Amino acid sequence: MSEDQPTVYVVDDDAQARKAVTTLIEAMGVATIGFNSAEEFLSGYDGRRPACLVTDVRMIGMSGLELQEELIRRGVDISVVVLTGFATTPGTVRAMKNGALTLLEKPCRDDELWEAIRDGLAADRAARSEQANIGEIQARFDSLTAKERDVLSHVAAGEANKVIARRMDVSLRTVELHRQNVFQKMGADSLAELVRMVVAIEGEKKPPAGG
Repeated sequence: MSEDQPTVYVVDDDAQARKAVTTLIEAMGVATIGFNSAEEFLSGYDGRRPACLVTDVRMIGMSGLELQEELIRRGVDISVVVLTGFATTPGTVRAMKNGALTLLEKPCRDDELWEAIRDGLAADRAARSEQANIGEIQARFDSLTAKERDVLSHVAAGEANKVIARRMDVSLRTVELHRQNVFQKMGADSLAELVRMVVAIEGEKKPPAGG
C-alpha cells in the first residue's frame, strides 16, 4: 500500500454492517480496513493518510463519539464520517462539534455514503498538504536568529522600521538588515505573504477550541 494511496477505516461492531460498508468502498477501488471496535482501531491505526474514518455511534465499549474525542485528545487529525441508526439532536451536535465531516442515518444510500467518503478523503488530502506547508514555514522560522524573530514580530504587527528601531534600541540600519534577512529566510515576496506565514504557524500553536 503506497503512502499516497487513500485508505478508509470502518469501525462498527456489527459485522454485517461493517462488511456492507467495506464492500462498497472496495467496489470504488479504494483500500479499506475494518475494525470491530473503537479500541481495536486505536490500537491498529498507523497514521496512514490521506484517510477517512467511518464510524458507527453505538458500539460495545467506546462509542463512535468517544472515539472522536479520544482522537482529538491524541492530536490525530483525520476526516470522520459518523453513521448512526439512532440519530438524536444532542448526538448530532456532539459529533459535529468533534469535527465530523457529516453524520448519516442508517440505512443510508450507497451514493450518499460514497459521496461523504470521497469528500472526506479530499478534505484529508488537502489538510495533509496544508500541514506539510506549515511544517516548511515553521522550519524557515526556526532558522531565524532571536533578533530576526523580534523584527519579524514587529513587522507582522505593522510597525515601521523607525518604530522598530526605537523599540529594540538599535540603529535603523540594523533593523533594515534584519528585515531583509527575515524576508530572504522566510521566502516571502511581500509583506502580505510574510504576515500570512506568521498567522499560519501561530494558528498551529493555539489549543483546539474547548481544549
